[in-house]
Amino acid sequence: MNNKKGKIDIRSLTLEALQQHFINMDEKGFRAKQVYEWLWKKSCLSFDEMSNISKELRTKLNENFVINNVKVNSSQISADKTIKNSFILHDTHLIEGVLIPTTDRMTACVSSQVGCSLTCKFCATGYMERKRNLNPDEIYDQVVLIDKQARENYGIPLSNIVYMGMGEPLLNYANVLKSIERITAEDGLNMAAKRITVSTAGIAKMIRKLGDDQVKFNLALSLHAANDEKRNAIMPINEQNSLKALADALKYYYAKTKNPVTYEYIVFDGVNDGLEDAKELARFCKHLPCKVNIIEYNPISFANFLNADEDRIEKFADYLRSQGVNTHIRRSRGKDIDAACGQLAIKENEKDAAAVVA
Repeated sequence: MNNKKGKIDIRSLTLEALQQHFINMDEKGFRAKQVYEWLWKKSCLSFDEMSNISKELRTKLNENFVINNVKVNSSQISADKTIKNSFILHDTHLIEGVLIPTTDRMTACVSSQVGCSLTCKFCATGYMERKRNLNPDEIYDQVVLIDKQARENYGIPLSNIVYMGMGEPLLNYANVLKSIERITAEDGLNMAAKRITVSTAGIAKMIRKLGDDQVKFNLALSLHAANDEKRNAIMPINEQNSLKALADALKYYYAKTKNPVTYEYIVFDGVNDGLEDAKELARFCKHLPCKVNIIEYNPISFANFLNADEDRIEKFADYLRSQGVNTHIRRSRGKDIDAACGQLAIKENEKDAAAVVA
């Protein structure tokens, strides 16, 4: 990929493609491997930092290539120590990513798209326009920056990554998988695939593709209703991806990968919090090994949903457990800074933020 100055985005190249560019520049092909390591393993911000590369080669790199680093535009720290970031991309678009610290883990919640096209009624990002997909390096950079925050603020490196920020990961399939390949590679961040979870609103054909690709990371489905009529009303994507289609795709995925699935279920007051809703969810869970994370609803200004009360949530969870469903209630983090599940939405003017890129 070339930028407006005609320079190539160097991190869009495979190692083999980079080696060919080096040969074309009358440079030794093995030098490409050194540069590749600087880019991915050391998360280098500029060619001038590459200390084991000759000055002449660094000049050539600056003349021919660019590193489109993601930068922190602004950060907010919640009372519960969650950190929400506004990140600015090389083209001045803004995205958000979150560091979620708990007693036993440091989790990065990263975005996969600028905005979102799915229009889920309860999600702030769903009310934004989808402007473009993120490149693999832009997802990768979020992880690097959030890991740096974890180390600097809490003295602990990242332990987990969730693709639960802005956008639908499976509608940016190739770039998401490439980012995970770089994050898990020995010459990348060398994180274990089992520490990574990709969350989808439910794209049946892409869930099947995950099975065909025999992915090693974890899959989560944002379910929120196990009844087509109710799910259609809050998640329009269900109209083209019915619960039966999703169940069939998930069974196919499990047969190929043997990875259990996590179902995410926000309990909305008076919408999907009754005993019959719990029964429908329990039946849906019989399709394959799974667990359910019951999530508090985090209010947004665009919608008038309310969180179910505490007793109702507990009764809902108790019923699932009585049916043998592995069930956890997840408490929201970062609500006071709009960093919790479903609250991510850019509120700043991108033109005002453009100076950060300059």
